[in-house]
Amino acid sequence: MKPIQTQYLGELRTEATHTASGAVIYTDAPTDNQGKGETFSPTDLVAAALGSCMLTIMGIQAQKDGINLNGTRITTHKIMASHPRRISEIEIIFDFPKNLHLSIPQKEKLERVARLCPVSESLHPDLKQSLTFNFAESIL
Repeated sequence: MKPIQTQYLGELRTEATHTASGAVIYTDAPTDNQGKGETFSPTDLVAAALGSCMLTIMGIQAQKDGINLNGTRITTHKIMASHPRRISEIEIIFDFPKNLHLSIPQKEKLERVARLCPVSESLHPDLKQSLTFNFAESIL
């Protein structure tokens, strides 16, 4: 892996560059922690990474199984604790397209691989991961 280079820009903002592609992301401290909150906070990125990782791993499995997950969306909620300040819970709600008709075993497999994504497996076990999967009707 090529490194990610991050620079402190002042006023609680950072700029991170993905050196392999040149893509850039910025972070701000959130408004409840002395920041501007004009872009993702570092903890927002953790929550976003978890959801993106789960969707990616599900996409890999779906491709293997000939399933088209295009249009699947997630909503992510990050809950912070105060003492110590940390992420205490990440809630992710998966909404699958209405025209995606999966069998119960297919749904169970997608849920299982999502829960085993590398980001999920890397997070501390005390961080609660609450997942809701909203599938369309099942086929038998």
